[in-house]
Amino acid sequence: MSPSQQRRKCFISYHHDDEAEVRDFIQAFDHMRDTFIARGIGAGMPGDVLNSVKRDYIMRRVRESYLRDSTVTIVMIGRCTWARRYVDWEIASTLRNDARNTRSGLLGIVLPSAAGAPRAPVRLSDNLGNAAAPGYARWYHYPKSAISLSSMIEEAYSMRAEIMPNNSRLLFSNNRECR
Repeated sequence: MSPSQQRRKCFISYHHDDEAEVRDFIQAFDHMRDTFIARGIGAGMPGDVLNSVKRDYIMRRVRESYLRDSTVTIVMIGRCTWARRYVDWEIASTLRNDARNTRSGLLGIVLPSAAGAPRAPVRLSDNLGNAAAPGYARWYHYPKSAISLSSMIEEAYSMRAEIMPNNSRLLFSNNRECR
């Protein structure tokens, strides 16, 4: 990490089936707390978020309870991450500006177990852009070094002020079927 870079608080979004691989990622890159500060919620969320169908309430609760002090969300892309409603809700909340919290940067990192056929969550895909027009988010394969990961995080952080995200898609009501 260069002296000009700051460690960012990163919310780690993932499918619970990938928890061991995500834990290995955090240990590999955050073992000395010099790349990023990891935040996450584990496999579940409290019932009041689960039982609501009100978009604004869900987004507010996710943001206030879990993403409130993070500046970048890292979506760990496993085989079925794209199908998980919690991941969709976390990405939607990441992209939202509200009275108490500003939006966070967004990036996807493909886990080694999904490297053969990665599939991005649709809300992440909505924000990737293309060669002609850069998007709000970026998609990367698993980083080879802490310096590489720090660069990815800094790029996501800086995009917050440069590009407006696309957060128009309706929230997932249920998990999708992963085949």
